[in-house]
Amino acid sequence: MSGEFEIVREAELATTPQEVWDAVTTGTGGWLWPMEYEPRAGGEAPFGGAVTVWEPPHHLVTRVEGENGWFNQLENVIEARDGGTTFVRYVHSGVFTDDWDNQYDGANQHTDFYLHTLSQYLQHFSHRPVAWFSADAPPASNAPDGFARLRAALGLAATSAVDDRVRLDINGVGDVDGVIDYLTPHFVGIRTSDAMYRFFGRNAFGAPVGIAMHLFGDGSGASDAADDTDPQQAEKAWRSWLDAVYA
Repeated sequence: MSGEFEIVREAELATTPQEVWDAVTTGTGGWLWPMEYEPRAGGEAPFGGAVTVWEPPHHLVTRVEGENGWFNQLENVIEARDGGTTFVRYVHSGVFTDDWDNQYDGANQHTDFYLHTLSQYLQHFSHRPVAWFSADAPPASNAPDGFARLRAALGLAATSAVDDRVRLDINGVGDVDGVIDYLTPHFVGIRTSDAMYRFFGRNAFGAPVGIAMHLFGDGSGASDAADDTDPQQAEKAWRSWLDAVYA
């Protein structure tokens, strides 16, 4: 079954419209993944799309179109509010062509996690140099207990909650000491003083478990990547950790 969908979120953030605009459009990998926009209406957008509205720092629309009426569109409306906050309205619309309910459920839940990560980035890491990578767990993670195995490896219990501390010793990275900043049955976010670790239970939607890492520098501008951890070493270490979880 195919059909159109629309996912809408609204939030008020304790920052400025320019900070939000920069986070959404600069594409450093600080909260999502690296991507580039040609800064004009009609310019190129990620995934072969086009910028249809470019009105910094208040309105951005990008759209990808395909055959038989298929499209995928993202819209961000960004408005200053009294008291120094910023209102953001995010709309993701388009067409799902297969397994509509499952795709919508997955996109809906991912949206909440991504936008929460945006708020964490703006609050704790905005404009800091960052190195980003992501990885899929082995195919064995695409099983009913796939994410439960990862949660156990993280040391999480059924009673774990947001703001609980998490301490891990990752071979090749060292101590990871942070707090849970996001926790649902299918997603876990852990934030440290210099990183955000994102874990995705995509086995619930028919795919392997995934991870994404945002490793931040000290903000001095002296480096284009995180200062305390070699990103390539970190990626290798976390991939090895995933392999061990699902061995």
